[in-house]
Amino acid sequence: MSSIYDFNILAAPLHCAQIDLSPYARWSPNGITVSGGHGQGSELSQLNHPYGLYVDDNKIIYVADYENHRIVAWPPGATYGQVVAGGNGPGQGLHQLNKPTDVIIDHATESLLICDCLNRRVVRWPLRGGIRGEILLRDINCRGLTMDDCGFLYVSDVRKHEVRRWQVGKARGTVVAGGNGQGLRLNQLNFPTYLFVDRNYTIYVSDSCNHRVVKWIKGITEGIVVAGGHGQGENVNQMSHPQGVIVDEVDTVYVADSWNYRIMRWPRGATQGTVVAGGNDAGPQTNQLNLLEGLSFDRYGHLHVADMINHRLQRFELVST
Repeated sequence: MSSIYDFNILAAPLHCAQIDLSPYARWSPNGITVSGGHGQGSELSQLNHPYGLYVDDNKIIYVADYENHRIVAWPPGATYGQVVAGGNGPGQGLHQLNKPTDVIIDHATESLLICDCLNRRVVRWPLRGGIRGEILLRDINCRGLTMDDCGFLYVSDVRKHEVRRWQVGKARGTVVAGGNGQGLRLNQLNFPTYLFVDRNYTIYVSDSCNHRVVKWIKGITEGIVVAGGHGQGENVNQMSHPQGVIVDEVDTVYVADSWNYRIMRWPRGATQGTVVAGGNDAGPQTNQLNLLEGLSFDRYGHLHVADMINHRLQRFELVST
């Protein structure tokens, strides 16, 4: 069996497509299962409540396999994954994870950065052949993480309702979103989960229990609602517990609208979104989703989403830019 590391790893994208997308781009309504899809379980062909995901330039997908306490890598076309972190049962050991919720790659150190949620820590794990991780951050109720092109790490904290920016190796982070208690005001968050940071260091936060996505421009103390914000609901100006969020080069926001079982697109300045995938009630069919988590483009503009209750990752292929 060949290793996934036979693939040449290139510079990390920011979960973003490397082609220009118009606000009218279209994706196939039917998803293709690219990871899992063989029922709930712990075999290497299975997932158990997948959460965050990361797609590298070679289309290798790294997924936080939440209930299996592991990170699994799936090369393109594979029928089973390879455990690259954890997989030794839940626990606090450096060889273990406990319900990981997000994962990215830091190519500068050739390592995985993981939200080890129930251990309340962020860990770094060698990308190649690692048998244990090292703790980067402790005592943090982490849910999502990302990194900017200067190497700063951003982590959401669902207990403190804030996002902090960390310089790896430093003891203290800087609050860059929220941090003013749980609430609905524009300087507050309510259970922030997934994050996206653009090339201008603007932070986009899935403010899950406020049913909105908020962007925080660097140095500004209040956010700007860019998706949702009209209460919980299924109308096109509403969302229900949004999760994964990504932004393209023209500031169009794409959101995994979890409890509405759909992926939404919100162009810059829009007061309502459009459905680009799902939205056909909860279910296991190729045009259906059932509670969404992580969301990512690959470099070709295909959308990848963690379809949590169906225990699979789905790819919706770009058909028109």
